[in-house]
Amino acid sequence: MAEILIMGELLVEIMRPHEDIPLYESDYFRGPFPSGAPGIFISTAARLGHDTAIISGVGKDDFGENVLRRLKKDGVDVSRVLVSDQGNTGVAFVTYFADGERKFLFYMDNSPCVMAKAPESLEGLEDTKYMHIMGCSLMSSVEFANEIVKTMMMMKERGVRISFDPNVRLEMMRDPAVLKILQTVFDNSTILMPGVAELKMLSGEDDLDKAIEKVFENPDLEILVLKNGSKGSKIYTREGLAVEQGIYKVEQLDATGAGDSYDAAFICGLAEGRSLEEAAKMGAAAGALNAAAFGPMEGDIRPETVREMIEKNTGLS
Repeated sequence: MAEILIMGELLVEIMRPHEDIPLYESDYFRGPFPSGAPGIFISTAARLGHDTAIISGVGKDDFGENVLRRLKKDGVDVSRVLVSDQGNTGVAFVTYFADGERKFLFYMDNSPCVMAKAPESLEGLEDTKYMHIMGCSLMSSVEFANEIVKTMMMMKERGVRISFDPNVRLEMMRDPAVLKILQTVFDNSTILMPGVAELKMLSGEDDLDKAIEKVFENPDLEILVLKNGSKGSKIYTREGLAVEQGIYKVEQLDATGAGDSYDAAFICGLAEGRSLEEAAKMGAAAGALNAAAFGPMEGDIRPETVREMIEKNTGLS
């Protein structure tokens, strides 16, 4: 019985091992690594001890096997993952630059990762408490985005809380119509987890304070988790700023997936009945642990390591 559900793309990442090597240059890569923001999220939640499920798709190929083996190992229910020979598993080529910028080259068109449908039955999802949605999952295919919205509405009717990270990646966008779908998901969100730029985009406000005030005009919104990279995160409720959480410093090997791991650990904290402060600390710890390893979901994230990271940094956040 899945307590935490996500629907979105699964893919593999093939990555430059060093910074400042453009994708147009001939050089080495590492991979494939199991990836996709939804995959990173749900893997983290599973490794933190929660019952999890994902609705997605992969090709009937070795890259699909790479992703499925990893999620199964982590304890994720992949019974709703479409395995199809009508296309290949999605691939992202990634390179990093010394200034912190990243560049992605996605191969997802006509991939099963954006062919999954809303479930016909909610059997096995009766105990779901949270459904998480990633903005990137809405970007590449209007049809898939509409299936995610359909699933969201099914879950919301059952009282499931909807969390939304609008991690917009314009390089994935194929149809501007998805911007309206982003708005629909936001309008139904209980928990919003954007970056500063994404918050301003969703609110239509350049002033940060006005943007925060604006998003709480959504009557369903209870919690705003505002992530700001190296500056940490701030948690808001309708009463105002509730928590300020700094980052936990590690030797960073790969920033990919740190925000997705933060999201998952924060939601796990809420699912465990923890306070917003405790959930924010769990998010910061999981994000740091993921950044300390090379690969999108290769961080040593377990309840023990998250607890150790928080204890080590007590008084520093």
